Amino acid sequence: MRFETDDDIAVLLDGFRRCSVPKAEWTHAAHWAAALGLIAEDAAAAYRDMPGMIRAYNESLGGRNTDAEGYHETITIASLKAAEHAWRSAPEGTPIHAVLSGLLAGPCGKSDWVFEYWHRDTLFSVKARREWVEPDICALPF
Repeated sequence: MRFETDDDIAVLLDGFRRCSVPKAEWTHAAHWAAALGLIAEDAAAAYRDMPGMIRAYNESLGGRNTDAEGYHETITIASLKAAEHAWRSAPEGTPIHAVLSGLLAGPCGKSDWVFEYWHRDTLFSVKARREWVEPDICALPF
């Protein structure tokens, strides 16, 4: 799925909420589109609701949310923080899809962006999967 308009992001969010996004379309860009879309709607609600949405989506695909797979709290919160920073840093009136393009053009566009801030062992610990764990390499820049 391409995110060339805000309507494209709205369609993704609707499908994410209904757990109907095909697995093949739940890409790195789609994760960011969902995070930005939710942040743009209501940042506090995004932090509150996205964890449950991810868990439900994973389960709808037959996945599990355990200490070794599925939902990951630290990555989710870090991603929401990055999305919120991108959204709040954009000039007033910037379309969501334009903010998304900028976010994906930077370090967050790479799926391994989190390893600039966390050691692999820390990030994949049970604790980091269950709850927020502060970065152990360097602080997030947002």
